[in-house]
Amino acid sequence: MISNQILQNTIEGLKAITRIDLCVMDVDGKVFASTFTETDNFESAVLSFVESPADSQVIQGRQFFKIFDENQLEYILLANGGSDDVYMIGKIAVFQIQNLLVAYKERFDKDNFIKNLLLDNLLLVDIYNRAKKLHIDTEVRRVIFIIETSREKDGSTLENVRTLLGGKSKDFITAVDEKNIIVVKEIGPDDGYKEMDEIAENILELLKSEGEEGIHIAYGTIVNDIKEVSKSYKEAKLALDVGKIFFNDRDVIAYSALGIGRLIYQLPIPLCKMFIREIFEGKSPDDFDEETLVTINKFFENSLNVSETSRQLYIHRNTLVYRLDKLQKSTGLDLRVFEDAITFKIALMVVKYMKYMESLEY
Repeated sequence: MISNQILQNTIEGLKAITRIDLCVMDVDGKVFASTFTETDNFESAVLSFVESPADSQVIQGRQFFKIFDENQLEYILLANGGSDDVYMIGKIAVFQIQNLLVAYKERFDKDNFIKNLLLDNLLLVDIYNRAKKLHIDTEVRRVIFIIETSREKDGSTLENVRTLLGGKSKDFITAVDEKNIIVVKEIGPDDGYKEMDEIAENILELLKSEGEEGIHIAYGTIVNDIKEVSKSYKEAKLALDVGKIFFNDRDVIAYSALGIGRLIYQLPIPLCKMFIREIFEGKSPDDFDEETLVTINKFFENSLNVSETSRQLYIHRNTLVYRLDKLQKSTGLDLRVFEDAITFKIALMVVKYMKYMESLEY
C-alpha cells in the first residue's frame, strides 16, 4: 500500500488546485488521508458501497469512487459534493492515486530486488533477468554507502533520506535492517574515491542539517557490474564496523582506507591474547601511564621523527629519548627501529580490537 503521508500530500495538492475536499479510506471504512473538516462517520456508507456493483455513487451528498489495483479493490475515495464538477475532480483523483499505486508497486519490486541483491539471495541468472524486467542497468559503475545514525530507523526516516538524496532516479535507497540506511549510488565513468569522499561528506552535512545526530557513513569499493553490488555492500559493512574501532574520530570511512585494521578485525580473540602476551610478556598497553601513551601516539603520528615529536609535545629532545629508552627497557621494543615500531603499532591496534569486542559482550 501507498504510505498515508503520500496519499495525504496527493489529496492536499488536489484540494489546493480544485478547492474540493477529498478523503481516502480503505475497504473497511478506515480513514487513510483526508482534507475533510467535519467529523461525519462514513464507515457504514463505505461498507455498503464496497458491496455494491457500482464503481461510483453519490451517497449522503458526496461522490464515492472505487480505486482498483489490478482488479483488486484497494481504496474508496470520497469527494465533497454531488455535482458533475465534483464527479470530474473525483475521477481525476482516482486516476492520480491509481498511477501512484503503479509507481509505488514498481518501486517496491525494485526495492525488493535491491535488498535481495545486497544480501546475496539471488542466483546469477535471476539477477540479470530481474534487472532487465525492472529496467535496471546491469553494466554501470556503482558504489554502496551505508548510513548509520544514533537512532533506530523507522519508515519516516527512510522516506526522509529518500527525499533528501533521491534526486537521481537511478540511485536506490533502502534498508535491510533496523539500524542502517543503504544508498546504492550510480557514479560516472571518471569518478574515483576522491569523488566518493565528497559525496559522503555532502550526505553527512545534509543529514546534520535535518537534525540527525551520531551519523557515520561507510562505503565500499566501486564495482562495474550489478552482480558485484553485494561485494561493495559487504565491504561497506566491514568499513562501518572496523571504523568504530580504529577510526572512531572519523564520521566517514572508506573500505579502501582500512589498511591493516580490516585484517586485525578478522583475527580470533584467543590468537590476539596470545600475541599480546608474547609482545608485552603478560603486561598490557593499558598498564602504561597517560604520559607514555601520549608520547607513543604522538611519535607514531610524526612518522617516528624524534625532533618533530619533541617539538609538538613541548619537551626537550633528550626527554623524549629518555622516555623511549624507558619504554624499550619495559617492553624490549625500541620505537626508533622501524620493525619494532610496526610490532608495537599492531599490538596497540590488537588491544583496541579486543577491548571493543569485549564491550559488545556486555
